[in-house]
Amino acid sequence: MIPVRFTTSDLPIREQFDAWMGWFEGVFNVALADREAGFAASSIVWTLDNFGLSRVKAPGLTAVRDRTLLRSNPVDHWVITLGQRRTLGSVGQGLALDVPPSVPFIASLGRELVSQRSQDERLQLYLPRDSFRELAPILEAAQAQALDTPLGRLLGDYIALLERSFVDLEAEDVPRLTNAVRAMVLACTGPSSDRLDIATSQINLTRREKARQFIDRNLREPGLDATLLCREIGMSRTQLYRLFHDDGGVARYIRQRRLLRSYADLSDPSNSTSINAIADSLCFEDASSFSRAFKQEFDLNPRDVRAAATAGLTLRVRPKEQRSAVPLTLRECLLRF
Repeated sequence: MIPVRFTTSDLPIREQFDAWMGWFEGVFNVALADREAGFAASSIVWTLDNFGLSRVKAPGLTAVRDRTLLRSNPVDHWVITLGQRRTLGSVGQGLALDVPPSVPFIASLGRELVSQRSQDERLQLYLPRDSFRELAPILEAAQAQALDTPLGRLLGDYIALLERSFVDLEAEDVPRLTNAVRAMVLACTGPSSDRLDIATSQINLTRREKARQFIDRNLREPGLDATLLCREIGMSRTQLYRLFHDDGGVARYIRQRRLLRSYADLSDPSNSTSINAIADSLCFEDASSFSRAFKQEFDLNPRDVRAAATAGLTLRVRPKEQRSAVPLTLRECLLRF
């Protein structure tokens, strides 16, 4: 998928803010504390048949959608926003907005809206009412609330996963994507046992991706284990084991990620760290157990990979049989709808 991109960074400082206002004309009015400082900002928008997703990076501002804009541009999409900074403001009818960083919140472009934040980068999921009309009662009830719950934060993780996955989606995946988004929003904003059951694959995909990211950031930590993962992701041990059951368990998955990192290190010709030091840094007991595990995983010896990298060669890794019944990518997950 190819997004629409807009940036003011290549414009003269005195023209940046006016260009940004032109980009958002009819949707928001924007107020700044200091226009003289320039307005280096960017917007990336993915537009699908039934919904849209944008990433906006901008200096501190106050965005206002008032009655004049509501009358002149009557778009009334729901917007689920995930920002990196605190958001203050209001969404009409006396509803105040005070949302912590990294917590999603819901607003409607069909209402007056004031959103104030410092310099920020945020994701915004746009849900047109005509395409998601069955969500209206739930989204209306959740409007202006910080979705600061385990499921709410999971929805934020899912929105971020959507953005990362768009580049790999094929045209035939798009119709399924609307159903996937609908199921996930329903499950996280108006949870019930039925809705959670429908969105199970989406929830598992999001939790698995969050677990993978945490594991990859902490591969060199000796204390990386199921207990730490449960605390980080907010899952019970039973749920975590179920999530990685088809990978041979949590410990097996962590070891596999460590082996993949070691392969990357050994394949890097600029990395002169010894094989023993690489094994030790990735928490293997000793060099011999590392070599055995490496051979079992890749059907290659660590020395062979290091030698090939030094010689500028690429070794063919033995293809591994796909073990997991849990979808590993968003595209796999969409195929289940």
